[in-house]
Amino acid sequence: MTKRVYNFYAGPATLPLSALKKAQKELLDFKGTGMSLMEISHRSKEYAEVHTGASDLVRELMKIPDDYKILWLQGGASTQFYMIPLNLQQEGKPMEYVNTGAWSKKAIKEGGFFGDVKVVASSEDKNFSYIPKNIQFGDNAAFAHITANNTIYGTEFHNWPKVPAEVPLACDMSSNIMDKVVDPKQFGVIYAGAQKNIGPSGVTLVIVREDLLERVPENTPAMQKWKTHAAKDSLFNTGPCWAIYMCKLSLEHLKGLGGVNGIEKINREKAKLIYDLIDKSDGFFKGHAEVDSRSLMNVTFNLPTPELEEKCVKEAAQNGLIGLKGHRSVGGMRASIYNAMQIEGVQSLVNFLNKFQEDNQ
Repeated sequence: MTKRVYNFYAGPATLPLSALKKAQKELLDFKGTGMSLMEISHRSKEYAEVHTGASDLVRELMKIPDDYKILWLQGGASTQFYMIPLNLQQEGKPMEYVNTGAWSKKAIKEGGFFGDVKVVASSEDKNFSYIPKNIQFGDNAAFAHITANNTIYGTEFHNWPKVPAEVPLACDMSSNIMDKVVDPKQFGVIYAGAQKNIGPSGVTLVIVREDLLERVPENTPAMQKWKTHAAKDSLFNTGPCWAIYMCKLSLEHLKGLGGVNGIEKINREKAKLIYDLIDKSDGFFKGHAEVDSRSLMNVTFNLPTPELEEKCVKEAAQNGLIGLKGHRSVGGMRASIYNAMQIEGVQSLVNFLNKFQEDNQ
């Protein structure tokens, strides 16, 4: 097999090697059908097993209650930025958001097309380097919205904000879904583009409490209603079958690691390796995120000069460590260490960065 690199891109991200190998094996002849899964009808029993299996794994791994629907949709999390206000709007009630970065700002903008948007907390004053504390949502809000993890800035919610009993909390978990144990009952809606933490691009996971499906105005186009997809188990139209299949294989890998409990321990160990390096570097590496807001998934940091950062990214790539250039709004470097990133990859990165500091101080 061709030598594989360690992929630290923010997304599309690395996938479990076991999932890729199984997909390769089944590519031309899926379970004796003589066809690729990409050629099989989405109404067939062969695909039904894949589809149901993927949903069952999500429900099992995240301990999703029976009164929540699991949907596999298209359009990425960006489509959910408008589907959430469209499906959860209530006349005369504001939609309340927390602004923690670029993706939050996009969601806020889309919400504004459907009614009154209120930003109740923001970390923009410090270039989104922290998660706001003491967030207060109003009793009269149609819904509350947060972005759980911020890929660009390397911050993550580690404590969920309190929400009034009648206000559903919608959460964008695109870049940290299943990175740690969460109680799904704290949320009305969880959504995530798959391509960072549970699969490839092309499919979006939406988990929505059943009672919220009835809020959508009747004159809404069918494809924009969650209830349309919930009623047909996400088979109202031809869905992204191959992407769902890859999610199933990735979730099987995750289950084999001990599920979300198991991967949380590994994720914390991976993150600690890099953050310890940063903290012990005497300022050579400087983290962007405040310590109590640090992400388990995206570690963002700067070096003393842009020239050193460019050199570091280039030399890292030469050593099989790919995708470490930071986003332009923060600069520096970013290591995305999602669920499928092996701890060996993180250790290789730490070893390289230690050596780079020794050679360039």
